[in-house]
Amino acid sequence: MKEVLLDLARKSIESHFSGRRLDTSGLKKEYPWLNEKGACFVTLSLNGELRGCVGSIEAHRSLLDDVLGNAYAAAFKDSRFTELKKTELESIVLEVSLLSEPKVVAYTDFDDLKSKIRIGIDGVILSLGGHQATFLPQVWEMLQSHELFFSHLCQKAGMQGSCLRQNPQIMTYQVKKVKEN
Repeated sequence: MKEVLLDLARKSIESHFSGRRLDTSGLKKEYPWLNEKGACFVTLSLNGELRGCVGSIEAHRSLLDDVLGNAYAAAFKDSRFTELKKTELESIVLEVSLLSEPKVVAYTDFDDLKSKIRIGIDGVILSLGGHQATFLPQVWEMLQSHELFFSHLCQKAGMQGSCLRQNPQIMTYQVKKVKEN
């Protein structure tokens, strides 16, 4: 599975530079699990730094289409970065994170929420008044406390770092990630 997902992500990006459309009909027969609905994030890094990350929070298309679409978008549509250059292609490292179905977390206050969110395991979706943001579980590696993690997540959603006081909806998910060496 690891090689298939990473190969798909890389070929999606390479097809942009070659101008050749990917033929996926054989893949669908050889790997029927790619036809099932799935949600993933594709992350690109270059020299250890984030270079693009785009994904789907909920499964809304086949896993095959989600990997292909999110890999392309991470390389060429992530508004935080310029489009990937052909000269960077060989140096990027790809990571594909398959998301479980998000589950709503019922909580009363921040202490209660902290007791229900597992550092390094749970990805978190925060939603409030038309604002929404998510952090993959991998973000815990950089923001290693609940306070830092949620403050940055609130800011990513376009709100003040203290937005948890307004009791936003919190959902969690877990990932199975595969990464190029």
